[in-house]
Amino acid sequence: MPLTALGELLPAALPARWVHLVGDEGLEILQGIGQRLDRNPSHNALLTPLPENILKVFATPPQNVRVLIVGQDPYPGAGQATGLAFSVGRNVHPFPPSLRNIRTEYSADLGLPLPSHGDLSGWSRHGVFLLNRHLTTLVGSPGAHRALGWSRFIDLVIGGLVEGGHFFVPILWGRQAQELVPSLGSLPRVESSHPSPLSARRGFFGSRPFSRTNQILEERGLNPIDWDLDKDR
Repeated sequence: MPLTALGELLPAALPARWVHLVGDEGLEILQGIGQRLDRNPSHNALLTPLPENILKVFATPPQNVRVLIVGQDPYPGAGQATGLAFSVGRNVHPFPPSLRNIRTEYSADLGLPLPSHGDLSGWSRHGVFLLNRHLTTLVGSPGAHRALGWSRFIDLVIGGLVEGGHFFVPILWGRQAQELVPSLGSLPRVESSHPSPLSARRGFFGSRPFSRTNQILEERGLNPIDWDLDKDR
């Protein structure tokens, strides 16, 4: 995806089922974001994730979403962001601090060994929607694109999922994610502090988000998520 054409290619890259969900407003927002990015080619040399991965999360069709995990921004470290919230590539080491803490809670909650990698894409294949509130940033500049327009686009995405009447479990880590509560209607949700080192010991550790999510699903007669990341090796 050439950086000089993001204004055209971002809306074109959104899968049709998501286009139907976000409508013309969503496509216009994507076009506007892409055009603003196109005006800063020197900044875009630092764009992360890679352009072809900006909308990677939308490879999961809306009707397949069973769990929503909300992140903030892509990781700002070079080569870390993948387009899926909290995930890194299979060969990326060391892990970002928030991901280290997620792995720790994953093992404690589920009784599973720590996986050898930080690639969470296996969760996506089971219907876990790893959605950041802002889908781009610049390497070395966390939150650089928080005023770019992503928040409104993500509001449309989540609003469309809720209005579609499809049941899913939101997992909301930290204040920014919890700002979405009014948009989630009556959906039962799992909340705690953020896995960041600044807040993980204030409620994230010991919150058992994975088993609690499965409990909610099973109480409604739905299949639990297979969270085991090592099954995808």
